[in-house]
Amino acid sequence: MTHTADGRAPSTEPSREIERMLSGVQRMLFDDRVTEALAVGAQLANADDPRTRVDARIYRLAALINLDRSTEYAAAVDAAFEALQAFPEPGRYGRVHALAAVTAYRFGSLDRCVNHLVRSAFALKAVELTDAMAAWGWHNLATAYSYTGFHGYALSAIEKAREVAAAIGLPASDFVTPGIRLRLAVSLDQRGDTDGCQRVLRDLVQDCQAKLASGELAQTRPINRANYGYAAVRLAALGYRRVLDEIDPRPLLRDGASRRADDLRALGRACHAIAIGRPIEAVARLETAVVSDETAGAGEVPRLRALAHVATGDYAAAYAADRQAHRVASADTDRLRDLFMDGVAARLDRENLHERVAKYQDEANTDPLTGLPNRRYLEQYVADLVGHGGSAVLGVCDLDGFKKVNTVHGHLSGDIVLQRVAGVLNRVMRRGDFVARYGGDEFVVLLPSTSRAEAHEIERRIVSAVSGEDWSALVPGTPISITIGWAVIGEGGLTRVADAFETADMAMLNAKATPRAS
Repeated sequence: MTHTADGRAPSTEPSREIERMLSGVQRMLFDDRVTEALAVGAQLANADDPRTRVDARIYRLAALINLDRSTEYAAAVDAAFEALQAFPEPGRYGRVHALAAVTAYRFGSLDRCVNHLVRSAFALKAVELTDAMAAWGWHNLATAYSYTGFHGYALSAIEKAREVAAAIGLPASDFVTPGIRLRLAVSLDQRGDTDGCQRVLRDLVQDCQAKLASGELAQTRPINRANYGYAAVRLAALGYRRVLDEIDPRPLLRDGASRRADDLRALGRACHAIAIGRPIEAVARLETAVVSDETAGAGEVPRLRALAHVATGDYAAAYAADRQAHRVASADTDRLRDLFMDGVAARLDRENLHERVAKYQDEANTDPLTGLPNRRYLEQYVADLVGHGGSAVLGVCDLDGFKKVNTVHGHLSGDIVLQRVAGVLNRVMRRGDFVARYGGDEFVVLLPSTSRAEAHEIERRIVSAVSGEDWSALVPGTPISITIGWAVIGEGGLTRVADAFETADMAMLNAKATPRAS
């Protein structure tokens, strides 16, 4: 630990000025002053005290998400988790995992997204959390659930956020989240439950009217006012046109400076055109609309197109658009089924791995990330094998292009890839074979009493199994493969792991340089 000039340990509590700045960042995010929030978050991201570092990096990550600066997501997520190592507080863990879930979803990795959602919920449920960070953690988790289509979980999480906020005296207006119910409503409509959609939209309109009458609406976030406006005009597009006499959605839709607010304005104009009898204008607007799937679901544009075509009397076009809306709205359900099956397979891999390495389970002999034996235990194992006159084929397994995984998707994703590869290696090994993590992205397999021909058959199985994993669900756009080099140990030849590793490593590098037969 470093100390100040007078010998005192540095404070781990932020100063009043820093506390003021952190509170200001939260308010900037609330008011859609995202660029300002990003600047202050960056300014405090390397502060001396660990709590400030964590909070500043959380705010910076939230700002980057709001600005849709996706090329910076991976580094920002890694930086936030790095800061948490020095200040491992559950509420903050929950918030970072919730934000990381959104980044994973935007990269198309439903696997990592769900992983983060579950970890966020676990962290927030770990203890009774009664501070602002916990309240906002539940809020962020609710939003992440909603973006990714887990609407029931989203409603439960936002209710928990409100409970924590009420317990510590945070303004109730800060936790008004019509966007969560709005995404539920349009999701119901896109999947064919228009009656259910109308019920939720009517509730939102009544809520908006009550807040207008009380003056509370002016205190809510700009994006929330835009959500209320879209709820009203969307209800009108479904045929409930008198809502436009009760509430004018247009000034509400003008609120908000975020990308989501822009999306709602574009969709709202199309809905308004449908509602007032100008469906051809609506079709034209929808043809040029570029809208994020997160805002109102992937099926929203085709669903509105279907409503517009019905109004023009083109029922064939309406039917085709409605089918498209249902298809894209249901796509994540199919992906979740696949993810469930992959998850069961991965869990079985982990269970088998834990059984296989249970006898190595102590800190000195085990790699903490994968649960595999480490280099130290490998050396002991080989020394014992050779000492008893045994022999084996040693293989160095190196992941191809692994650096790109860390660069594009972040180190946390890289860790998950390594854990998955460890499970795959364990799955294809024969009884009596030995698997260890040597370091970095390199694994070692040891095949006792095995010929070269048998080793190459094992190699074929390993390469096929790794390539056969659904990496697109975990690290989209970054294929994972593996290259192996071999060396014989024992039998009067090499006796030390380091020597055998060097020989096998050279063979592996030569194999990388040789194009594989397709």
